[in-house]
Amino acid sequence: MSQDRNHSSAQTHRPTNNNNNSFSAFLLRKLRDNLAGILTLRSIFLLVFFSPLIIFSSPIWVPAGIFFFLFAAGFLSVYGFCVVTVTASSWLYRYFRGLHPPGSNFMFSFLYILAGFVVDSDLNH
Repeated sequence: MSQDRNHSSAQTHRPTNNNNNSFSAFLLRKLRDNLAGILTLRSIFLLVFFSPLIIFSSPIWVPAGIFFFLFAAGFLSVYGFCVVTVTASSWLYRYFRGLHPPGSNFMFSFLYILAGFVVDSDLNH
């Protein structure tokens, strides 16, 4: 009985056959290549078919595109300015209240360095 247990635990596994894996990989590569080719061909056909429509309607699309670009740029600029203003005012509020916001230690050292330059320049004149 003990010999059967030892014999079964000493068995080794047979190496697996990788032919199925390589065939699956081959099929997946071919499928990917075919889909990429179909999508490229479809894009070229659509561009050829719709290019006259795009060219004839460009007097509408160009000003509309410029308008929407300027509108988006203006909106994002104003939004970004508001975010910076709120963040800076919050940081300054915490700084002057003594709550030590992130980066305030750098601000203290910068003020001391700047004060040292001012004192040195006053002494030289």
